[in-house]
Amino acid sequence: MSKDDREQRFAGSGAIREGHGFDAMRLETWLAEHVNGFEGPLSVEQFKGGQSNPTYKLITPGKTYVMRRKPPGLLLKGAHAIEREYRVISALGDAGFPVAQAYALCEDAEVIGTPFYIMDMVDGRIFWDSTLPGLNPADRAQHFDTMNATIARLHSIDPEAAGLADYGRPGNYFERQITRWSRQYEQDEAAGRLADMDWMARWLPDHIPAGDETAVVHGDFRADNMIWHATEPRILAVLDWELSTLGHPLGDFTYHLMMYHLPPHIIGGFKGADLHALGIPSEQDYVAAYCHRTGRAGIDNLNFYLSFNMFRFAAIIHGIKGRIARGTAASPEAANLVAVLPELAAIARGTAQS
Repeated sequence: MSKDDREQRFAGSGAIREGHGFDAMRLETWLAEHVNGFEGPLSVEQFKGGQSNPTYKLITPGKTYVMRRKPPGLLLKGAHAIEREYRVISALGDAGFPVAQAYALCEDAEVIGTPFYIMDMVDGRIFWDSTLPGLNPADRAQHFDTMNATIARLHSIDPEAAGLADYGRPGNYFERQITRWSRQYEQDEAAGRLADMDWMARWLPDHIPAGDETAVVHGDFRADNMIWHATEPRILAVLDWELSTLGHPLGDFTYHLMMYHLPPHIIGGFKGADLHALGIPSEQDYVAAYCHRTGRAGIDNLNFYLSFNMFRFAAIIHGIKGRIARGTAASPEAANLVAVLPELAAIARGTAQS
C-alpha cells in the first residue's frame, strides 16, 4: 500500500460509521459535567483510523477534543482496555513524556453504550509511511533520531516514580505475552487457524532468552502512532497506548525495529528501501543508538525478539479478522490489514528459523 493510499484510508475524520453511533446529546451533557472548561454545542466526527478502539473528533466552537471508546458488541476478555490507556497517558503526561493531555474517563457504559475517555486534540503532522515522506535526507535522519530518543526515554522512566508500579506484572514478560497472544489466537475460532502461527506458538516458549528487565512499554511504537511538529523533528504526542504495560524494553524496541524487516505493504515496514539515499540510519546504527541511550552493550538474540513481535503483530491482526467475522471491526479498512496475515505469519516463522 502506498503512502498516498494509507493517508487516504486512515487519515482524517468524517461521518460516524454504521454501528458506531451514540447519543451525542447525552455525551455533551456528560462532558459539561466532567471536563473543565467544556462548552458546547458539540458536533462529532469519527476518525478513519482506530483498528481496535473507535476514535472520534469532538468539535466545539472553542476547542476540539478526541474520544476513544470501546467498540460495541461482544468483546474478548481483556481487550480494548481504554481505562488503561487513560491511566498511562495521564501518568506519562505528568512525567513530561509527549502524550495528549487526558481530561476525563467514563467507565459507565450507560452514557454512550461503552466506556470511553477524553483527551486533547493535538494538531501536527502524522507520517503514514515509515520512510517519513516529504522530508529531505538530513531532516529524515533527525526525525529517526528523535524516534530513537523517544522510545529510549520511555524505557528510562521509573514506573514506580510515575505511579505505574502496578501497571503490569514485572518479570517473565515474554512468557506471559506468548501465553496471552497464543491463547487469544487459539480461542478466536471465528478467525480460523494458520500453520505458521501454530508453529510459532510452539516454538517461542522454548527459545526465550535468559535475563529479564521491566519498563513501561508502549506496545505499538511506530511512526504513524506519533504526532510530529509541523516543521521540526519533534514529537508532540505518542498515540495509541492500548497495548502498553510493564514489560521488557527490548520487546518494545524490537517491535519498533520491525520496520527494517517488513515489506512496505505491511503497515510500518520499509524493507528494500534505499536507506542511504533516504537518510534513514542502518538497522545496525539504529540499534547502536538505542543501546547507547539505554546503557547497553548490544542486543543478543535479536531474531527471537523480532520473530516474537511478528507473531504478536500477527495475533493482533488475527483478532481483527475475528472481529470482522463477528461484525465488530472498528475500521472499514480492517479487511485490507487482515489480507497480509498469512504473509506476516510466514515472515515470523522464517525469521525464527534464520
